[in-house]
Amino acid sequence: MTDTIPSINASSLGAQIDSAAQALESQVIAWRRDLHQHPELGNRETRTAAIIAAHLRNIGLDEVRTGVAHTGVVGLLKGALPGLVVALRADMDGLPVQEQVDLPFASQARAQWNGEEVGVMHACGHDCHVAILMGVAQVLTGLRSQLRGSVKFIFQPAEEMPPKGEEGGARLMIQEGALQNPVPQAIFGLHVTSRLGVGQIGYRPGPTMASSDYFHITVQGKQTHGAAPWLGVDPIVTAAQVVLGLQTVVSRGLDITREPAVVTVGMIKGGNRENIIPDSVEMRGTIRSFDEAMRDDIHERVTTLAEAIGRGSRAVCTTCIEKNYPVTVNHPELTAAMLPTLQRVVDSAAPADFQSGLQLVSKVTGAEDFSFFQQLVPGLFIFIGVTPPEIDPAKAYSNHSPKFYADERGLLLGLRALAHLSCDYLASAA
Repeated sequence: MTDTIPSINASSLGAQIDSAAQALESQVIAWRRDLHQHPELGNRETRTAAIIAAHLRNIGLDEVRTGVAHTGVVGLLKGALPGLVVALRADMDGLPVQEQVDLPFASQARAQWNGEEVGVMHACGHDCHVAILMGVAQVLTGLRSQLRGSVKFIFQPAEEMPPKGEEGGARLMIQEGALQNPVPQAIFGLHVTSRLGVGQIGYRPGPTMASSDYFHITVQGKQTHGAAPWLGVDPIVTAAQVVLGLQTVVSRGLDITREPAVVTVGMIKGGNRENIIPDSVEMRGTIRSFDEAMRDDIHERVTTLAEAIGRGSRAVCTTCIEKNYPVTVNHPELTAAMLPTLQRVVDSAAPADFQSGLQLVSKVTGAEDFSFFQQLVPGLFIFIGVTPPEIDPAKAYSNHSPKFYADERGLLLGLRALAHLSCDYLASAA
């Protein structure tokens, strides 16, 4: 990764970006509504990808590549003037969630997910991300004759994890060359959030979103009658001790003055009758952290603790930890360099009833596979508020809720933010 960040100045294209974005707002909202009504799960975003690819070709991008990491689309816009390359990314997939929002374009979609039929909803706002980036592509293409450098548009499938047994997401896009030919010198991404109001942009330098790992612990005991527990080995009691023990991994084992961390057991399964002690119990959970060394330490502690408790109970605890997404780390120098751009965007963003502003946000224990791109290219990932001004963001339904609601008046701010970030970065790198 190169750490050379140019000194950033405002691009001369700013007024033209804002004018074109304003004119395109209604179309971006229309795209978003169509995508919202027709969500698709990870690695299955065929309709979404077809809409994106057709749009990129219609507006005249120099290159449009499809089928990247199953359904991903990568477009390239070459400016008329020489310069660097910047990448912009949007994720495309919905979630296996049954929508409970009363909208004329609410999703009624159903699909198969890991062997079950489920409702499908854009409960995380990826429909907004796609519509925004489609709009950015159109705005910047219209400025091609004045644009310095090139812009790579990455539409990514399966950010919410692919189905079991499949590869996908940012990691597979990278493996299949999304960051090659040409290689970008910076990458920008955004996420709509109910935790901020319309007109607000959130940012954070350094570790911003947590790593995400899953653990699976099997406690093997010995089946016996519930009336005679001494004749067997009770895996339920052992599992209970493991759950309690895991609470000390963070509270007693980590220096939380450095970074926070979370260890959560989200599922326990064992037994099928009240008077039979079962042979085994299965536990599943998640680990979140903001430091890669701390992440590895947590993995070792979880494994050691579970196995030791098992031995002490005459049971056998087998632990499997699956690494998913690394820490989302906003490049500190790039973040600092682009703050004047973001400030300028929000200062001219919102109607009077919006509390617009640029906010330093707290760390987010959710995870993002944008982090894989940031491991190779200096990156900045920002948050766009979509909660209406009359609702307290602290009380709004969160992303992933079946009642998640995105105020579409926030889409224009996202469009302008990505367009300005791109043009300011490219113009200043001359």
